[in-house]
Amino acid sequence: MLVLCEGQRQNMEVDQMQRQYLDYTKSLFLEGFLDGQFLQLQQLQDENNPDFVVEVVSLFFEDSERLLNDLTFSLEQKTIDFKKVDAHVHQLKGSSSSIGAQRVKNCCIAFRNFCEEQNIDACLSCLQQVKQEYCHVKNKLETLIRLEQQIVAAGGSIPVMEFSF
Repeated sequence: MLVLCEGQRQNMEVDQMQRQYLDYTKSLFLEGFLDGQFLQLQQLQDENNPDFVVEVVSLFFEDSERLLNDLTFSLEQKTIDFKKVDAHVHQLKGSSSSIGAQRVKNCCIAFRNFCEEQNIDACLSCLQQVKQEYCHVKNKLETLIRLEQQIVAAGGSIPVMEFSF
């Protein structure tokens, strides 16, 4: 009969959480939610700034929600200022690109093209798609952050994702 002391059990739990974290992170890349920019953000995090990724992601959430509200308001107007709409989409594209939110960024690229064409129906459709992709990536990133917090709370360190997938 195998008897594990508390420290061994805790190490096994941390190992399991770290594997789960790496598998989940890998799935986010394989499913196109994130791109290499997110890995670069993670590499900027260190002992001196352990909450760097959480802070950047939180700012992304705040910015994105403000911009999505601004876009919704702008597209509900009788006379639509497509230059203003495009400026909001451009900001959202930059923000999503800076954290590696690939699907949101890609939606914004299409959205900007429809702004240029002043195609209201296509812009409204893109707005719904951007909102949906934003909600998906927000939920995925919140899950990833919770996994990180559980690993740290259990005394482990956040594993670094390799570029080999």
